[in-house]
Amino acid sequence: MSKGWTADDIPDLKGRTAVVTGGNSGIGEIECRELAAHGARVILACRNEQKGEDAVARIRSDLGAAGSKAQIEVRKLDLASLDSVSKFADGLAAELPDGIDLLVNNAGVMAPPRLETEDGFELQFGTNHLGHFALTGRLFPLLRKKPGSRVVTVSSIAARMGKMNFDDLHGRKGYRRWMAYGQSKLANQIFALDLQTLIDEAGLDMKSMAAHPGVSATNLTSAGNDLDSGLMGLLSKPFLKLNDLFIAQSAEHGALPILRAATDPDLAGGSYIGCDGRGERRGKPVVVAPRKVALNREVADRLWQESVKATGVDFDFGPVAS
Repeated sequence: MSKGWTADDIPDLKGRTAVVTGGNSGIGEIECRELAAHGARVILACRNEQKGEDAVARIRSDLGAAGSKAQIEVRKLDLASLDSVSKFADGLAAELPDGIDLLVNNAGVMAPPRLETEDGFELQFGTNHLGHFALTGRLFPLLRKKPGSRVVTVSSIAARMGKMNFDDLHGRKGYRRWMAYGQSKLANQIFALDLQTLIDEAGLDMKSMAAHPGVSATNLTSAGNDLDSGLMGLLSKPFLKLNDLFIAQSAEHGALPILRAATDPDLAGGSYIGCDGRGERRGKPVVVAPRKVALNREVADRLWQESVKATGVDFDFGPVAS
């Protein structure tokens, strides 16, 4: 039986620069470790710099003798603050004027009580989607400078229960934490695929991918306390402790779809990578089908317009300057 795609299949990444949001724990930390292990310079972007430095220390230890040579650095980024996103992007533009090769929109919050970001957005939609939309837009000029650059946006199987409630995106009229999470993860999927459509229309040498980690036992999946009923109601904390034995797979396995989306040279732009097991909850990383609504131009256009209006950030799809 084929072992499928594994981290051993990641190509040589020497000379490439990757930015990973939320790389200080769980799946994000594993993504940073594997990208660095294969030669990339990795910018670990997270809200808590000390936690980021702790993650770097763990990564260097995990890599053994090669850890001391790994190029991995921490930068402060709070996706719940458009000001922080702007400052982060401006700092990278000054530091890396030749561009970046890879952006992994990995960070996320899951199923908190209704809270708002610094800019007044519902926390999940504001962080998971709008923060990453703004970040990608701000970093787009740097990505355009590198032929073959790539953006990977991490969605979730929870996107299946998501619905874009354009009349109440921020849950001010009514808030259900898991439905809000599903909406934010559906928005991630729509954004990633729409971005590829716009890249293709502009004739740019870039790829935008979506990926999901299945159901993975990480600190993110245990972030919610009182779970609503429905699909994600299965993800109770005691059940997740069973880890790979039943539904949840390890963070190591959960990172593989994202790593494949980020590095597999044979994948077409606009691919959605998930797991090949039952319900896509676990298994080998493979191309899977997105939600049909994620391919709906009217919905995608509306989400883009709402995102630009909310963040004040748009993308430059004009010809790349020679």
